[in-house]
Amino acid sequence: MKYEILYQPSYSVAKIHLEKDESITGESGAMVGMTPNIEIKSEMGGGKKGIGGFVKAAARSFAGESFFQTKYTALNGPGEIILAPAGVGDITAIELKEQSFMVQSGSYLASTPGLQIDTKFTGGKSFFAREGLFMMKITGTGTLIVSSFGAIHEVNIQPAEDYVVDNGHIVAFDANIPYTIEKAAKGFISSVTSGEGFVCKYKGPGKIYLQTRQIEGLAGLIIPFLPKK
Repeated sequence: MKYEILYQPSYSVAKIHLEKDESITGESGAMVGMTPNIEIKSEMGGGKKGIGGFVKAAARSFAGESFFQTKYTALNGPGEIILAPAGVGDITAIELKEQSFMVQSGSYLASTPGLQIDTKFTGGKSFFAREGLFMMKITGTGTLIVSSFGAIHEVNIQPAEDYVVDNGHIVAFDANIPYTIEKAAKGFISSVTSGEGFVCKYKGPGKIYLQTRQIEGLAGLIIPFLPKK
């Protein structure tokens, strides 16, 4: 499989070239265009059938993803498909080699068949950091394609180095990176008036992908201009 990321960073699309019988799994509704020889199949729970597939699909919906995923396969020769997220923003591809990455709600776009997709309960950590209680965990060897709101910025944290992130700006991170939830500033008043509240503190080594904007910030700009009763 070969791919290109086009029109970065505001209106990115992933142009994917598949050889004969090659496949890629994408988020439901992500297809923009494709060659006629691409076969589309809707799958539940990452391709698993029965109760196991239903449970996985239900867990995905808790993480902000679609209940169903779509498998695209090139038949009778090479094919091409263009995928894009619903929102405005960037796309990047992460090459995994027997690794695991955590992906925030709504940022998963596509992955190759060698990757296993699970939904993980993150407990109070994500709740206090405004990110929700579930994230997707992608494990294995293959290509993971993620999307963002705004541009994507890659941060490489060195061994024993700390890095602090507003969790609303997280796209994905190495699942082996330990992190804690902390107040952005010392003291309750400082945390509230700084506009940050709680943040994630990561300890390297590892890689984090950040988005340069967040939906909450956009909503805050728009709401004052909406019609009021």
